[in-house]
Amino acid sequence: MARRRTGPTDTVRDLVFQRDGGCCVRCGSLHRLTIHHRVNRGMGGAREVWINQAHNLLLACEVCNGWFEDNPKPSYEAGWKVRRPQLPDKVEVRYADGRVYRLTPDGVRTAVVGAAR
Repeated sequence: MARRRTGPTDTVRDLVFQRDGGCCVRCGSLHRLTIHHRVNRGMGGAREVWINQAHNLLLACEVCNGWFEDNPKPSYEAGWKVRRPQLPDKVEVRYADGRVYRLTPDGVRTAVVGAAR
C-alpha cells in the first residue's frame, strides 16, 4: 500500500520558496533550507485543509528549524510558531530583515505597517 503524503504539494513548496526569497526567515541563510510548519502537523499529519497551505509554512534552514522547537517562547512571539486554536493567517510573522508580515494561503505576504516586535 502506498504511503499517504502528509506534506505540502510541490506547487505550495515553490510558492513558499518564492515568497520567502529563497532564504531562511529567521537568519537569512541560503543553505540547507527546509519547509517549517508554523502550526505543528502532529504525528501522522493533520486533517485541517490549511495545514499545508502557504500561510502555515515558512522557509527555514535546518539550524533555525531546530531552534524554533528548542526556543518556543521567542518563536511564538515572532510568529514562527503558532499555537492552536489560532490560525496562521491571523498571526503576524517577523522575517530576518526585521520586517513583519501577514501571510495568505495563496503565497502572498503583506507588510504590517508600524508593527513592533
